[in-house]
Amino acid sequence: MIEFILADQNAPFAVSLGLMIAIAVAEGVGSLMGLGLSSMIDSLLPEVDLPDVDVPDVEVPDFDGDVSGGALHHDIEFAGASADAGTSATGQGVFSQILGWLCIGRVPVLIILVIFLTGFGLAGYVLQSLVQTISGWLLPGIVASAGAFAAALPFTRVSALGLSKVMPRDESDAVSRRTFVGKPARIVQGNAKKGLPAQARLRDQAGQSHYLLVEPDVDGEVLEQGTDVIIVRQQGAHFTAIRNTNTTLTGTGE
Repeated sequence: MIEFILADQNAPFAVSLGLMIAIAVAEGVGSLMGLGLSSMIDSLLPEVDLPDVDVPDVEVPDFDGDVSGGALHHDIEFAGASADAGTSATGQGVFSQILGWLCIGRVPVLIILVIFLTGFGLAGYVLQSLVQTISGWLLPGIVASAGAFAAALPFTRVSALGLSKVMPRDESDAVSRRTFVGKPARIVQGNAKKGLPAQARLRDQAGQSHYLLVEPDVDGEVLEQGTDVIIVRQQGAHFTAIRNTNTTLTGTGE
């Protein structure tokens, strides 16, 4: 049995199941340490429009005053405006359609990845076991991987669809990232520069943490680690932000 599991032809499936276990452990440790690994990865993916997700109205504070010495004014883009302007090519592209088919946006991406790796690994071993039983030999790894990949995709979709129906609402909503516009956040890792985003943490109304990639909205400005900011617009997979000068407006849970 051990020889079968560790056979060279089965290496992709052993790696897949090993990676699945490693991800599960990393997510568990991250949760204990307060690091939202799943939310962080979700923030890197393009927005997937789902018809059954309600997008709440965004309350935006008044920023009539000047920012950064009075030289610049920043009009915060509302979520509705972003949606009208941009239901963009991203949401219509093939990549977004694939993400939607796999239920990314309804179920956290790490859970979907774990499901896929599990399905791929198990399907590969089952296929190789059947072939070995019938013929006495194993398929080449690349051939068996192609078959396992084809089986893992529908397995992932069906499993994710089932999970999306039973997961708590505040988790499966996964808060459309367009609703982050106008919300306060805090730079928690790195210094954000134009073209070089840093990681920011934002807490939604349900108290869940979301990790975003943020860069300054002002050319030449640097948002240091620990700086409180206001998200002003979404640009693809990351956001731009300005300094939060309103001491009564916080959204980091601290």
